[in-house]
Amino acid sequence: MGLDQKDLEAIERIVYKNADDIAVSISRSFERIEERVDAAESRLSTRFSDVEDRIEVSRQDLSDHIAQVRGDTRELLADE
Repeated sequence: MGLDQKDLEAIERIVYKNADDIAVSISRSFERIEERVDAAESRLSTRFSDVEDRIEVSRQDLSDHIAQVRGDTRELLADE
C-alpha cells in the first residue's frame, strides 16, 4: 500500500499551510516585541529627560548657593 500522487500533494499542502501559519505567527510575535521595545525606549527617553532636568535644576541651585557663599565671604572680608 503505497502513497498516491494525490496523497503526497495533500501532505505537501498541509506542510506548506502549516509553514505559512507558523511564519505569520512568528511575524506577529516580532511585531509585538518591536512595539514593546519602542514603548520601553520611549519610557527610557522620558526618564532620561526628567533626570537631565533635575540635574540642571540642582546645578543651578548649587551655582546660586556658591554665589551666595562668595558674596557672604566678600562681605565678611570687607568688614574686617
